[in-house]
Amino acid sequence: MRFVKMHGIGNDFVLLRAQGDEQDWSRLAQAMCDRHYGIGADGLILVLPSSRADVGMRMFNPDGSEAEMCGNGLRCVVKYAVDEGLARPRDGRIGVETAVGVLSAQVFGEKGAVERVRVSMGVPRFAPQEIPVLVEAEPPVKDLALDIEGQRLAVTCVSMGNPHAVHFVERPVAEFPLESIGPKVEHHPLFPQRVNFEVARVIGRERMEARVWERGAGATLACGSGACAAVVAAHVHGLAGERVDITLPGGTLVVEWDGVGECYLTGPAELVFVGEWRK
Repeated sequence: MRFVKMHGIGNDFVLLRAQGDEQDWSRLAQAMCDRHYGIGADGLILVLPSSRADVGMRMFNPDGSEAEMCGNGLRCVVKYAVDEGLARPRDGRIGVETAVGVLSAQVFGEKGAVERVRVSMGVPRFAPQEIPVLVEAEPPVKDLALDIEGQRLAVTCVSMGNPHAVHFVERPVAEFPLESIGPKVEHHPLFPQRVNFEVARVIGRERMEARVWERGAGATLACGSGACAAVVAAHVHGLAGERVDITLPGGTLVVEWDGVGECYLTGPAELVFVGEWRK
């Protein structure tokens, strides 16, 4: 089974060309993503044929659960599809069918090589039932109090096709105990489908930093949907402009949101290596 290893600012994935349900993808994701006995990755992505777009994708977390959305993975799928000849950009764009619909992607690079991708992440959703979060409140859900290990967190909840809870801090995000707090927020009973947890700091209206505890994956070097959720939450609080450079441990992404329509994510997509899985 031929695979490709790719990453977007350190958020790494194994990509396979597939047709649909010919494998137990959940079990395969657990095996391939294992960093000691497998290839090692933050997720397994299936690149699929699509009747609605140029290409389709499904993404599985290292614990075997399926994710609805993955921004860094989406950029990698775009590069893979173009590099492998599965899709030919029209006016520099291709469409990707995801679990949350068909999303548009714009490619940048020289001599036909895809180096950077700008993807639509869809329109952020704020209604509690759409995230979902088990509270009765008018959207957006801002400063929801969570008591975690004696520490009170105030989170802003948003769906970027997958659920997110964003907590803002004033000190550098590197000082926040993400590894101990993150799993408790992920599994908090208010989030029936679990949640991705972002700790974020606003440095200026056009600059932020964040770290992400990803549902089903843990702490990662980057998370595209998490970066978008953090910027959208900052915008909701009146702290961010329409274009923000947001730095995560693996690098910097650009998030654009006008407060109404689709959110856009721009960043690199890079090939690591190609291999053969024989287990």
